[in-house]
Amino acid sequence: MKKYIVAGLLVWMPLAVTVWVLLWVLNLMNGVFDWLLLAVSAVLPLSAQTGLDELRRIPGLSVLVMVAGLLLTGMFVANVFGQWWLRQWDRLMGRIPIVKSIYSSVKQVSDTLFSSNGNAFREAVLVQYPRAGSWTIAFVTGRPGGEVATRLGSAEHLSLYVPTTPNPTSGFFLMVPRSDVMPLQMSVDEALKYIISMGVVAPPATAAASPAAAAPLPLRNRAG
Repeated sequence: MKKYIVAGLLVWMPLAVTVWVLLWVLNLMNGVFDWLLLAVSAVLPLSAQTGLDELRRIPGLSVLVMVAGLLLTGMFVANVFGQWWLRQWDRLMGRIPIVKSIYSSVKQVSDTLFSSNGNAFREAVLVQYPRAGSWTIAFVTGRPGGEVATRLGSAEHLSLYVPTTPNPTSGFFLMVPRSDVMPLQMSVDEALKYIISMGVVAPPATAAASPAAAAPLPLRNRAG
């Protein structure tokens, strides 16, 4: 009976988690859409607010509006005029106390993670953690800079993100010598699947997985 229950759990768990994530995203979009309708209704006469109430009852409208809004925003900021307005907006947010620290931090992280010119999560590597002889998969996020780089000395170091399993959204930030890092040929997506599955879903073996290639090698040069 235990074997059958586990087998049934393995069938339904991926679907349940997928539905849960989709419902969470849908509720988030509905919340933002309701907030937008509330802001619009504040400036409209009472006679026009009845129509806004009807919009709330249309299924899927919030998703279409949010996707269209993201698309139009992306098209707007992709040109020179939009870039100028974006710089003005960033400058305005940077002058508001408390808000500027949160906004600037989130913007730096999001630009690093999602920008096509960024270096975050561009390469999977092996590193010894949490002790020598114990290996784990990490992602290169760049190189230490500023005072930290000065304190670390002349040896080149890499900034690494070591995710936890099965939830890779939390983890540890390490700065280790480049010579202590072993590059991997697997893609970032394959490495994430390997981590989330707790080592069950292993990427296909490559030529780099041979014993001759097991020694730590210099990573590919990257702007960082």
